[in-house]
Amino acid sequence: MFHIQTFNAIAPEGMARFDKENYAINEGDAPDGIILRSQKLHDYAFPASVLAVARAGAGTNNVPVKQCTENGIVVFNTPGANANAVKELVIASLLLSVRPILQGAAWVQTLTGEDVETQAEANKAQFAGHELEGKKLGVIGLGAIGAMVANDAYRLGMEVMGFDPFVSVDTAWSISRRVQRAQDINELLTSCDFITIHVPLSEKTQGMIGAAEIAKMKPTAKLFNFARGGIVDDAAVLKAIDAGDLAGYTTDFADEKLLHHEKVLVLPHLGASTDEAEINCAKMAARTLKRFLETGVIKRSVNFPTVEMAFNSPYRLTIINKNVPNMLGQISTAVAEEGINIDNMINRGRDDFAYTLVDITEDDPAKVAAVADKLAANPEIVRVRVIQNQGVC
Repeated sequence: MFHIQTFNAIAPEGMARFDKENYAINEGDAPDGIILRSQKLHDYAFPASVLAVARAGAGTNNVPVKQCTENGIVVFNTPGANANAVKELVIASLLLSVRPILQGAAWVQTLTGEDVETQAEANKAQFAGHELEGKKLGVIGLGAIGAMVANDAYRLGMEVMGFDPFVSVDTAWSISRRVQRAQDINELLTSCDFITIHVPLSEKTQGMIGAAEIAKMKPTAKLFNFARGGIVDDAAVLKAIDAGDLAGYTTDFADEKLLHHEKVLVLPHLGASTDEAEINCAKMAARTLKRFLETGVIKRSVNFPTVEMAFNSPYRLTIINKNVPNMLGQISTAVAEEGINIDNMINRGRDDFAYTLVDITEDDPAKVAAVADKLAANPEIVRVRVIQNQGVC
């Protein structure tokens, strides 16, 4: 029986993946896995039982990832599950930035009298606006969301330039060949009419768009931030707008100093708040966490490498260790000393840590436990698990 603890309201369509025969939800204080949305865990005292944290969303800045890594806790996210919801909001915001639709709708509500239609026709020119077609959009970050924004903006008739030095092979295949690739961020900043940001918040991206970057933009440019609040220096944005060096700013992250400014549109973090996105994220998070707990397979982790291997043996050892030389040799030796045969083995490293799956043929659980205990005593090994293959034994 695995124990799952939830923070926030997780869509029932996702939680339904945890069958009652094998999973207990929010029972006891020693969970094997945690699933959450926006709850901050930086001050949370993780029980020693926790093996993994699944974030139902793309960003993991509310999870102490470094601490989790050092304690052998795998952190998962759900990239792409909410991408369409965010993409649609970005496209809507682009349209709102050139067509004063909200202002026009609010103004019509102030009209009175029998000649409302006449008044509207006579005064509609003040809400004429402009068109996106033919304008140039710069997309910083070409992950799941950025790629979708780039493709759909092109379909709207915009010229699109993207910048992402770390774009994945999968994403590269999904981006229209008509999207220009900027060689560096400065090329994008200086040439685009609209700039939208889609990168995760990290030490490298904190304050990524500040006064120096804004100074390179056209004074007619408009900036959009649907990634994370800390990526853009809001004070620098306001200073530039007030000086006439930036035409507008739309953000999904509320900040008191941004309110009540005619050239700033602040939304209440609506990006991934559709019913469909919450369901998709919950399903993906639950599926990923369940697969890890039952088989040790890691996919979509932000702190450990992707490691997948078919599970056909009676037992599997999962090992998180420091990424140092000769660990595979030490693991193999520990297994061999118990007279156990290794059926299959895979190892992948990521930065300072590595993850290993070892499938073994052994019917005596005591001997398997002895191997696990021997490995756990190794100071270079952070965590060892034994998983019994329910389909074999």
